[in-house]
Amino acid sequence: AATIAGAFGGLLAAAIAKLDKKAGLHGWQWIFLIEGLVTVVVSIVAYFFMQDYPGTARFLNEDERAHVVERLRRDHPGLATHVDKRFVWQAFKDYKAYLFTIMYTGILISLYAFSLFLPSIINGLGYTANEAQLLSVPPYVAGCICTIAAGWYSDKYHKRGPFLVGFALLAITGYAILLGTTKPGAGYAGAMIAALGVFPTIPLSISWIGSNIGGDLKRGVVLAMVIGIGNLGGICSSFIFMAKESPRYYTGHGVCIGVLVMTTVTACFLMWDFRRLNKKKEEICAREGIDKSRAAQFSEMGDDSPLFRYVM
Repeated sequence: AATIAGAFGGLLAAAIAKLDKKAGLHGWQWIFLIEGLVTVVVSIVAYFFMQDYPGTARFLNEDERAHVVERLRRDHPGLATHVDKRFVWQAFKDYKAYLFTIMYTGILISLYAFSLFLPSIINGLGYTANEAQLLSVPPYVAGCICTIAAGWYSDKYHKRGPFLVGFALLAITGYAILLGTTKPGAGYAGAMIAALGVFPTIPLSISWIGSNIGGDLKRGVVLAMVIGIGNLGGICSSFIFMAKESPRYYTGHGVCIGVLVMTTVTACFLMWDFRRLNKKKEEICAREGIDKSRAAQFSEMGDDSPLFRYVM
């Protein structure tokens, strides 16, 4: 959704900018006014259509609701679904929650920087402001296609971490090209490569986190922590691209490369740790004869349950 919105946003901004001087407003003021108004109206309408849970979704019939709820149950069978404050404390005391937060913050800093400053980056390569808005569309389209492909293949192979690391490295390559060139063609190619790398990391990371947190309440708390704290990276993103550094934007591209390296290292450590924990749980199950028939005994342990297996 974000990539499609970005693509249409560039086209829409280029069209709205033609209203420059109309009613005494500059083009950028019209962009803020019209796009902001649309966002407010849609958000109000969406409030009445958003559903709390598949089991209560009004747009599904009874059979469809039962099917979706059953699929969710099979994802983590035997784990607690009720509300208890102990699950909140489990989330706060889980070191993996903080590693996920670090990983996700690095992704969002680079993503927000790309989304906020792509027109400025392209403009700094020698294109006009209106050309920059139009040229910002192809990277989003390419990022959308790559995101869908990443989701399909990661589902097919039941892997998230390796794909996330691969796309983070691709994004680093794109930002490195942007940092190292002032040529318009090479710079635009770098922007395309960065888009291909950075956009797929968002759904890959969220789905990876959700798959590796056991229990509904604990998963909800961890995801809230990760997304809430991670989005603070947008504050950082808004200050790292300085006009005086155009077109190389040493600080902006350098910070993006740095936080993506942080994300890559954290993801690699998590994969190593998950492999270690899975092996340890398999040994415990084999030694103590634990199988799925005893799932109820460990239902409130979340992902600490010896029957829970982490996804790579």
